[in-house]
Amino acid sequence: MNNQVQAAAINLVEQNLHLVQVSDRRLMFHIPTSSLFELDGITAEVIDTLRGGQNSAERWTRPELMQHLSGSFNAEQIAETVHELMALEVISDGSPLTEEIAVKTVDQFPLNTLVLNVNTGCNLSCSYCYKEDLDKPSAGKKMELDTAIQSIEMMLDESPDEPLYNIVFFGGEPLSNLPLIKSVVAWCESEFPARGKRVEYTMTTNATLLNEEIVAWLAKYNFGLSVSMDGPKAVHDKNRITVGGQGTYDVVSKKAKMLLSGYIRRPIGARVTLTRGTTDVIGIWDHLFNELGFAEVGFAPVTSGDVSHFNLPEDELKQVFDNMKALGEQYLEAALEHRNIGFSNLHQLITDLHEGHKKALPCGAGLKMLAVDHQGELNLCHRFTGSDLQTFGDVKNGVDHAQLGDFLSERLDRTNTGCASCRIRNLCSGGCYHESHARYGDATRPTYHYCDLMKDWVDFGIDVYARIMAENPDFIDHYILPRRAS
Repeated sequence: MNNQVQAAAINLVEQNLHLVQVSDRRLMFHIPTSSLFELDGITAEVIDTLRGGQNSAERWTRPELMQHLSGSFNAEQIAETVHELMALEVISDGSPLTEEIAVKTVDQFPLNTLVLNVNTGCNLSCSYCYKEDLDKPSAGKKMELDTAIQSIEMMLDESPDEPLYNIVFFGGEPLSNLPLIKSVVAWCESEFPARGKRVEYTMTTNATLLNEEIVAWLAKYNFGLSVSMDGPKAVHDKNRITVGGQGTYDVVSKKAKMLLSGYIRRPIGARVTLTRGTTDVIGIWDHLFNELGFAEVGFAPVTSGDVSHFNLPEDELKQVFDNMKALGEQYLEAALEHRNIGFSNLHQLITDLHEGHKKALPCGAGLKMLAVDHQGELNLCHRFTGSDLQTFGDVKNGVDHAQLGDFLSERLDRTNTGCASCRIRNLCSGGCYHESHARYGDATRPTYHYCDLMKDWVDFGIDVYARIMAENPDFIDHYILPRRAS
């Protein structure tokens, strides 16, 4: 039996490795674990030899490979390297490979985050808004306190052993239902400590309703805040308008400056939506980071919005990614000087690479997070409230585990999808559910329309991460790890 194994041809498992050149260093991105290895001479030689064989009629058995390399390396070195690469399943003798996603069905839901859709009404009328249940202020449907409390009690019943829970206030504009938010926080501040539990609060706001009293109250309870803002006046006023059609930059920038000058509890980020005709990533970042003072700036390109007019066409989407890489070069330059310029898209990618993230699903939606609409229905995430995607229970009766498990299990199954062998499959995991739903009418289907751009973006991130680790690893300890912990 051993002779048969040794005589078997050994091959590279191409779907498990991706080679990247960074300056004069060759790196291997180990896809199953999202880990990065620098290749030494013998490892590189083994991979190159086997790859050359696979690209020709030549095939190598283990004895033949050892004989071939014996002129440059000793037998012990070769055997050890082959053993390590086989353990990583980068090379194989034809034995069955370990399944990357061992769990094919989902029957446990460690719910620790609730998104409370506190008001469907919004005082703005942003032209690209994806919210399907959005209403004008006068028609807004506000969540009742009983519904909010039932939601939180349901979460605690569903997953009583989580170390930390997060309540996210969303809308519409969440501050348009501030009395409810204050009542929910008061209830949580009493109930969670009494149960020996920890809770945090998060909010995304358009900033228009902020005042110094509200900012002080948010700071008292250590809210994590992000502001929806699209950049300088000409860019922001293009789509972020009032119900009456007026631009909102002047009021938003004024309120943002007030918030940023007085809120020191936690860093505040800006969330930028990029639509057709808007690709100036560096100019937008410069305004929001350097001129207004946001701690981080993150970009969300629109590619599958319900209103197709706002979707970035293919050439503009490529320009966005090219410009993101240009900003990434500035990020790298600053990182090597031990400065952080707050480019959150790249910051997150570097975090994922450093921690070796391996995602079976694209995000925590449905697994660790659910969104509650004003009626108490449980939605996959905040983007789906008001949509035609099925809901997954309600706050009175709890989560519909069977229906939710079936949905997530379908997305877990990568059979006959491009994700099965994609090199970024464990970082992307098929992309956003809502984009899939908007583009294909099927939230379980992977998004394919910018796969190549995402692969190139990850390669760029690997290059940046490798150079930081080689030239200033303290940047990771100082800026990446504390961000993740917070």
